[in-house]
Amino acid sequence: MFSSKENVNILTALLAAHGVRHAVVCPGSRNSAIVHNLNECHEIECYGVTDERSAGFYALGMAQALQQPVVVCVTSGTALLNLNPAVAEAYYQHVPIVVVSADRPPQWIDQLDGQTLPQPDALGRFVKKAISLPEPKDDEERWYCNRLVNEALLETRHHGKGPVHINVPISEPLFEYTVKKLPEERSICLLNPRSNKSLISVECAGQFFRSKKPMVIIGQMSADDILPEDLHSISLCAVVLNESLSVGKGGEHFDEVLCAVGDNPEYQPDFVIYLGDTMVSKRIKKWMRGLKKANIWAVAEDGVIRDTSMNLYGLIEGHPADVLKDLVETVGIKTIKSTQAFTSLWEKALEKIDNHAEAYEPEYSQMAAVKYFEGAMMYAEDDYIHYGNSTAVRLANIYANHYVYCNRGVNGIEGSLSTAAGFSCVVDENVYCVIGDLSFFYDQNALWNQNLRGNLRILLLNNGKGGIFNMLKGLEVSPARDRFVAAEHKTSAEGICRQNDVVYLRAGNTEEMQEEIDRLIDTDSDRPVLLEVFTDAEIDEKVLKDYFMSISVS
Repeated sequence: MFSSKENVNILTALLAAHGVRHAVVCPGSRNSAIVHNLNECHEIECYGVTDERSAGFYALGMAQALQQPVVVCVTSGTALLNLNPAVAEAYYQHVPIVVVSADRPPQWIDQLDGQTLPQPDALGRFVKKAISLPEPKDDEERWYCNRLVNEALLETRHHGKGPVHINVPISEPLFEYTVKKLPEERSICLLNPRSNKSLISVECAGQFFRSKKPMVIIGQMSADDILPEDLHSISLCAVVLNESLSVGKGGEHFDEVLCAVGDNPEYQPDFVIYLGDTMVSKRIKKWMRGLKKANIWAVAEDGVIRDTSMNLYGLIEGHPADVLKDLVETVGIKTIKSTQAFTSLWEKALEKIDNHAEAYEPEYSQMAAVKYFEGAMMYAEDDYIHYGNSTAVRLANIYANHYVYCNRGVNGIEGSLSTAAGFSCVVDENVYCVIGDLSFFYDQNALWNQNLRGNLRILLLNNGKGGIFNMLKGLEVSPARDRFVAAEHKTSAEGICRQNDVVYLRAGNTEEMQEEIDRLIDTDSDRPVLLEVFTDAEIDEKVLKDYFMSISVS
């Protein structure tokens, strides 16, 4: 029987899954649940040592001999501090020790409770990674606990070996042993195909080869991170989904497809490889978190786990283009026929949505302005186009047929205009910034700059508030929504343009909008040009909702 503490059981199961076979354990009550589990786990052999300082060096000697991670487990309080000499030695010798410290619940630290001190970072820079586990109360916290342990154990051998610290808060009662078996925990694997190409053949490529419904999902990355020929090769045998922030071409309308098909299993992959960083679409993130039967891999140059799907099977450390090339070379074209039904299903759905987006004629709104702007920019291949966050970038994903620059690292509204302005200072081509009103007024000092020239062009979408907040279901019942959450206002950019010597244009209806967008693009000017398009927030909301409600892939 194992402990009733879920974080302890998750930890024990993953220690065994990652191949840890030896543990040095020290006496104590707070860590007794961990020691009990280690002793009960048949894969792990325990060695008792009373003195924690000595125990740390025992673990060091074992790990030196085995060249494998060894656990040293201590109770709460100063017991952990006694490991510092051994951990420091392990750090500089690159020896993989797993320090496991029991802890009091965080609410009792510094509250005059016994054997308590701030433990999560107590070993400082002498560990490669330090984590503190939650005591899970729901599935999301269980996933978080699992992810943290995986991250720590992988780090013992990542970019050189070394010690890590896993801190385990444990609430009372401490001595309940009521669980019959350890949970079946997801063990994330880490591959570096550039140093050991055979690994990708055995693991990731093997799953790809056997899959009937493979998919590649591409988040934000630099425009030249993946070359068109790499994408073409993989798209012959897999569905490739990307947004406009991804690969130097327009995005796919997968957000609309997912809106239409929901949880239809026919559209769900059995194998996914995720490249790049963040996705704008919340829908695809939620959808990926429901893919419980798919083997999901991520690619990251730094080898850091980012488990967006909450279902990550493995991580490949490397450049996305290199990994795709290895994958295609390993698998070849043998999967084309076997995956044709799945790729054809998605191709038809994406083509239908593409035609729908082209045919859909929104009434005068921000959506109509972006559609017309993108249509007018279709042949401006040498220009650069930035979008602000929130509604602006979501409209870009519907209409842009080119690479889109956007500050999606953290998704803040500050700095979108300044980023585009800075960009314009070091290129000769025109730089366009399509931006919402709150983002613009927040960052208006971007125009207070003597370095700006006429190659900066701004399309300001002003509906008098943060329109994205109209789309958040449930917020409409709050009396604070419009005034305080969405920051409703009656501000115009005209005065800002005048004081900064920026050419100002404005539009308030369809005819003016189209005429002024043409002027924004075609005007010769040695000063920045701004077009402010005034719309109604309620109509903007209605038009966008109508667009998604009118979608069908059947």
